[in-house]
Amino acid sequence: MLVNSESTCVPFTANDGCQIRELLHPKNEEVDLPFSLAVAEVEVGKSTYRHRLKQLEVYYIVAGTGEMHVGEEQRSVETGDVVVVPQSRVQWIENTGSQSLKFAAIVAPAWRAEDDERL
Repeated sequence: MLVNSESTCVPFTANDGCQIRELLHPKNEEVDLPFSLAVAEVEVGKSTYRHRLKQLEVYYIVAGTGEMHVGEEQRSVETGDVVVVPQSRVQWIENTGSQSLKFAAIVAPAWRAEDDERL
C-alpha cells in the first residue's frame, strides 16, 4: 500500500508561479502511475502565469474561489468544482476570493517540466 501525506511533501514554486506539493508522481513512487497528482495553492489577489501543458490536466477546487481561464473561455470556480484543461490549451487561474485558493491537479501523462510552457 502506498500512502503519502500533503504535510510531508516539500513545497516548490511551479513554472506557473503557484505553490505545489507533489503528492504522487511516477518518478517518486515505487508504483507505475499513468498520471501525477499535486496540490496547488494561489494566494489571495494573485494568479498563476499564463501557461500550457502538453498533457491533459484536471483541477479539483479544494478551497476558495477564483476565475479559471482556458483558451478563450473564462468561468468562476469554487470549492467542489472540477475543470478539465485539454492538452496544449493556454490556461491560468486567478484567486478572486478572500482566502487561499487551493486545488488538486491531476496531469496525464505525468507532469514534466519540459512540457510546461510559461507564456
